[in-house]
Amino acid sequence: MPLYWCVFWYALALPVVAYGAYKMRKLMKANRDVLPLLAVSGAFIFVLSSLKMPSVTGSCSHPTGTGMGAILFGPWMTSVLSIIVLIYQAIFLAHGGLTTLGANTFSMGIAGPIVGYLVYKGSMKSGINMYIAVFLAALFADWATYIVTSIELALAFPAASGGVVASFEAFLAVFAITQVPLAIVEGAVTALMFKYIVQLRSDVLLKLNVASPSIIKKLKDMSV
Repeated sequence: MPLYWCVFWYALALPVVAYGAYKMRKLMKANRDVLPLLAVSGAFIFVLSSLKMPSVTGSCSHPTGTGMGAILFGPWMTSVLSIIVLIYQAIFLAHGGLTTLGANTFSMGIAGPIVGYLVYKGSMKSGINMYIAVFLAALFADWATYIVTSIELALAFPAASGGVVASFEAFLAVFAITQVPLAIVEGAVTALMFKYIVQLRSDVLLKLNVASPSIIKKLKDMSV
């Protein structure tokens, strides 16, 4: 990616990460009970986003795992978890890179979580089942990540014929082949994770305002 685009995405991502770090520190001081779920959310992002799968076009795709963090802690704190994961992967796993860290953080750690958070909140307000809301949030967080990634690549590498729009369509087609089914699997896995969280740490979900007491009770009664 050209240097000026690397700088541009860093400039957009870092203030959000800084704000997320401030909110995370504030939450940790106010409620130490959230630490285990915060760690699980970070580990979930790391494990899922490390699963690189080759695309038939020669590129690669992977889940993002950011949907769970976005639901539990909001998109700003999820950006902090994401950049930590991305730095580790860039240095130790040769996955991504430091020059593109700003762009990767913006697409995976900011844009995706914002969409996932909004989808979850909207779904819950509509009254659908919480697990379906979680599934949809993780699904759209993943897809949003790769739509934004395609925009980033298209802006950096516009096509000789058709410019940015043609390049965006090409990159999006490359990712769609593997990312569409991967996102569906990610949504299902995230919903399954939430089923365990409801059973084991529903008290924390209530403190984080992820679900109301009546919804938690209904979900627990369904599992009995």
